[in-house]
Amino acid sequence: MTAPAPNAGASLDELVRTKKVIVCVGSGGVGKTTMSAAIALKAAALGQRVCVLTIDPARRLANAMGLTALGNTESRIATDRLDGVWHPDGELWAMMLDTKRTWDDLVTRFALDQEQARRILANHYYQQISSALAGSQEFMAMEKLYELHESGKYDVLVLDTPPTRHALDFLDAPKKMMGFMDEGVLKFFLTPPRMAGRLGFGFLTSSSAMMFRLLERITGFEVLSDISAFIGSFGGMHAGFRDRARNVEEFLRTGGSSFVLVTGPNPLTVDEAEFFFRKLAEYRMPFGGFIVNRVRSDALEENGAREQWLRLRDHPAEILEWLGVTGTLPLAERMAEHFDRVQALADADAAGIARLKKTCQGPHFWRTVPAFDLDVHDLSALARLNACLFDH
Repeated sequence: MTAPAPNAGASLDELVRTKKVIVCVGSGGVGKTTMSAAIALKAAALGQRVCVLTIDPARRLANAMGLTALGNTESRIATDRLDGVWHPDGELWAMMLDTKRTWDDLVTRFALDQEQARRILANHYYQQISSALAGSQEFMAMEKLYELHESGKYDVLVLDTPPTRHALDFLDAPKKMMGFMDEGVLKFFLTPPRMAGRLGFGFLTSSSAMMFRLLERITGFEVLSDISAFIGSFGGMHAGFRDRARNVEEFLRTGGSSFVLVTGPNPLTVDEAEFFFRKLAEYRMPFGGFIVNRVRSDALEENGAREQWLRLRDHPAEILEWLGVTGTLPLAERMAEHFDRVQALADADAAGIARLKKTCQGPHFWRTVPAFDLDVHDLSALARLNACLFDH
């Protein structure tokens, strides 16, 4: 399997110290949001000014950061609970992407004048599709990332991305937006015989015309006129959008950024991680490495431990004696069966990691995080998590 563009085998520690942008990708439910927050916390603990940006609709990042909510502007995270390990110059900021507001900011930036921006922002059709357009959320995440980078306010930016099932939307978002903003495509829809905003419904089938008339009666909006006005109002802005989308895509490929793939050890998440690894290679994105989360630990990995257990397994009564517990033989047998099940899960996790390493070879780092008893929900827990992610 072809590997993505490597970061010269840099460790996660080195990425945090040297990269300007770290993009965390992976399937839903693997702890990607938590890992993004932990990486950002580490960068800030090293004395850097860092902002973590999430588009996770579950808003778990806010809880991990000790915030009640995040918005489309950055919020400073209080770190007074970490004074013992905190660098005096470090700052940790976080924000939740608001796709609609980011679209509005982009329109305002590229409009030829205030009147053009006003027409677009007031358009009913724009108000409906600016959040729902395919790939819109993913593109606006990268747009906001690029905007923060260009501002120069932060030393490091960490992006928490959508789940893997949206991988193509995320990686294709700049191209999709460039296609959507192509002036030739928009002019096609504005051709009088094809666009019936003010010219009637002659080009539509009778059923389509009836549908649009019904929508207009229900909503009170002139649907086709709104669409026509929406498309026409972008006149002169296409080059700005197209250049911006191209800059965002190129920005992700530069040496100042790196992708980190968060996954779990089970077969389904391993499959998705392999898929995403191939997509990163296809798009020539700089790849840092893997974080395998919630790994069940092998209790028999120490020398002689497996042989010792096999002996105890054949004589369950000795398990109670070895543990210093009073009980009956059935209790000892149930304890042995439970341990066997737990160990089988650990063996399965180890097999999943081995398979992933075999299919996704390259000069990238590997970090494993154990399955903790409790969820990570505050800065102190993030700091404990970082003891597994980083060497020092």
